[in-house]
Amino acid sequence: MTRRAILSVHDKTGLVDFARALAEMGWELVASGGTARALRQAGLEAIDVSEITGAPEILGGRVKTLHPAVHGAILARDTDADRQELEAQDILPVDLVVCNLYPFEEAAARRGVTLDEAIEQIDVGGVAMLRAAAKNMGRVTVVCDPEEYEAVLEELRARGEVGEATRRRLGAAAFGRTRDYDTAISAYLESVAGEDIGREGAPAQRTLPARFSLNLQKAQTLRYGENPHQAAALYAPEPEAGPLGGQLVQGKPLSYNNLLDLDAAWSAALSFDQPSVVIVKHLSPCGVATHPLLPAHALPAAIASDPISAFGSVIAANRPVEKRFVEALDEAALFVEAVVAPDFSEDARSWFAAHKKNCRLLALPDVDLADDAGIKRIAVRAIRGGYLVQETDLGEPEGGQWEVVTEREPTAEEWESLHFAWKVVPHVRSNAIVIAQQTATVGIGGGMPSRVDAVRLAVTKSAGRASGAALASDAFFPFPDGVEVAAEAGVATIIQPGGSIRDQEVIDAADELGLAMVFTGVRHFRH
Repeated sequence: MTRRAILSVHDKTGLVDFARALAEMGWELVASGGTARALRQAGLEAIDVSEITGAPEILGGRVKTLHPAVHGAILARDTDADRQELEAQDILPVDLVVCNLYPFEEAAARRGVTLDEAIEQIDVGGVAMLRAAAKNMGRVTVVCDPEEYEAVLEELRARGEVGEATRRRLGAAAFGRTRDYDTAISAYLESVAGEDIGREGAPAQRTLPARFSLNLQKAQTLRYGENPHQAAALYAPEPEAGPLGGQLVQGKPLSYNNLLDLDAAWSAALSFDQPSVVIVKHLSPCGVATHPLLPAHALPAAIASDPISAFGSVIAANRPVEKRFVEALDEAALFVEAVVAPDFSEDARSWFAAHKKNCRLLALPDVDLADDAGIKRIAVRAIRGGYLVQETDLGEPEGGQWEVVTEREPTAEEWESLHFAWKVVPHVRSNAIVIAQQTATVGIGGGMPSRVDAVRLAVTKSAGRASGAALASDAFFPFPDGVEVAAEAGVATIIQPGGSIRDQEVIDAADELGLAMVFTGVRHFRH
């Protein structure tokens, strides 16, 4: 009996060669819409789905395979009863289903895509065919990935049929594909639905979905995790995705710790509109600086913030790295694990290849902190028994107001330092203290269980450079002691959220010591 295959694919990679091989082995080809046209243009015979259903494609191709003549042919079991029922309905069984789906994930990820555009790329008939064929894997072979074409042909040529083990493997892959597809659709629609308007006249509020799903595939097996005895891998929405969505242009594969540090450095660098450089060691910034012209001019100041900690660090620049940047890095004689930037000039790549060939270079052209349509990125952390999910802190929320709470107001120069320090502090582990002079950090203290200890650490790191500087604290001062330590080091002005029951004591201490203090009303914990 003639074997029949039904083909309905959006991705036509390898389609013609695969179909031609089937035809040469005597298979009858049934195809829908554009797939049938592609086969005929290649000189192959193909039966239109409409010929076996007796119904034309309708609604602009939205409905073509959703018919008993198609699904009965796929779902029929290898039993006398099912064969007799197919014969009574004049339906020939289908032995092979070749189907891949509309590219919903690509459409939903496209910058500026509308809801209607994304919904139009939701496949219905294709998913139904994959599920039907996979459910009947005892008899039917289902192929949803062009990468499997050759393996199927090899078995057909060798034994005249696809073996049971392969049918089961391909069936599981088809169910995996429909699972991931539905997960992507659900996640996208829930993210859109999360933008609730609330009561009439109230400002829009975002909510997190009732069900949170991750549609991820293994993109890279890592040598190990934080330590050699821990297995690790990088997962991403697309298996071909590069590290952080970028391209590694030089060096060995990035490690687990490299990826964490680069992500932290990149996020901090993108917080600044001006050219910026961020140096990160063990997930904590140790030097941050900006310059109105080039990152190359900011690099020396960023290194000077904490040159000892900068050894073995990663560096992020929010502008392309060029010759002057590598010259400044060469002059510093600094060992660096990796550098991330939007791009690297040919001169820079050549210099790294010649002088720092083991330094990993990651080109990351995406310089937008928010996702498409302004949706905030989501942070996920595992805890025992579940996961914590939150929107990523992208800096100051809209509508915030700063208030000078001391008798003395900051000078123009101090305001510049305050603004800079406040941009850096969200990226430092809490308790977080940042001391800055204009557009560069001079001392950072983070990850301390006591706020006054974080101040002491930042003062120590400043190495006498805190005189006249601004100090930013990610949360309020619970006691005046942190202010007193800062003043003793020469800090001139402080910015903090406020909100402590001892705020007045802290303000009084600042007034007595001659400091200016600004309350933001916004906290930036980073645990």
